[in-house]
Amino acid sequence: MPGESYGAPGHGKSLAISVVTATSLLLLWYIVTAAGWIGPLFLPSPLAVVARFWEILTEGFAGASLLEHTGWSMLRVFGAFALAMLTAIPIGILMGVNRVGRGLFDPIIEFYRPLPPLAYLPLVIIWLGIGETSKIVLIYMAIFAPMALSARAGVRSVAIEQIHAAYSMGASRWQVIRYIILKNALPEILTGMRIGIGFGWTTLVAAEMVAAQAGLGFMVLNAAEFLVTDVVIMGIIMIGIIAYLFDMLMRYAEKTLVPWKGK
Repeated sequence: MPGESYGAPGHGKSLAISVVTATSLLLLWYIVTAAGWIGPLFLPSPLAVVARFWEILTEGFAGASLLEHTGWSMLRVFGAFALAMLTAIPIGILMGVNRVGRGLFDPIIEFYRPLPPLAYLPLVIIWLGIGETSKIVLIYMAIFAPMALSARAGVRSVAIEQIHAAYSMGASRWQVIRYIILKNALPEILTGMRIGIGFGWTTLVAAEMVAAQAGLGFMVLNAAEFLVTDVVIMGIIMIGIIAYLFDMLMRYAEKTLVPWKGK
């Protein structure tokens, strides 16, 4: 609603609703499994998942501890995310301010962006082998497109009047890009980072299909092969929790770096 305040009271109410929703879903899960409406092969109880979590935490699974599985997955996803930040954001900004850059990169990004990672996974393996490089590159490609396009959209959303006003006051092209374009494009860039990391975690399972020895995606795939459903659910929950915590960190960064967003 116009003029609605997004202060602390509204945030507290939203948090309370989220807690109630999560608690209700867990309670429904427990009731359904305890009543035997769904067999444990298809949906194990939350207590079985917690027990399996403790077992894997203390004893490991598929030759690696839970910390090793988590560490390898985070290294792959956040390594690809860092590479995407260093390349996708500058390219997105270039596409927004330069017609040549837009003409050069836009067709490439728009061509491969709709393709699922599994479609070009065989090419990545052929070109880069089955080591860590191919896994990181696959995740990187999934993150790159949304991050670059968000940066471009942020640049294109800058009001032309602000740019003209800066030039009229004697600003150089670099000063306009740094203080006008980048500052106004920052909300879109941060949104693109949030979207990109989501695509990265989505691609993780596909990346860890390639001769991985550890990783949360590898753990899920390995457990699914032997119908160990509680491990599959536990791995999915772990991926979701890590992704959600990073998203909360990005939301905090948005509030700190672009406090005017949504005002």
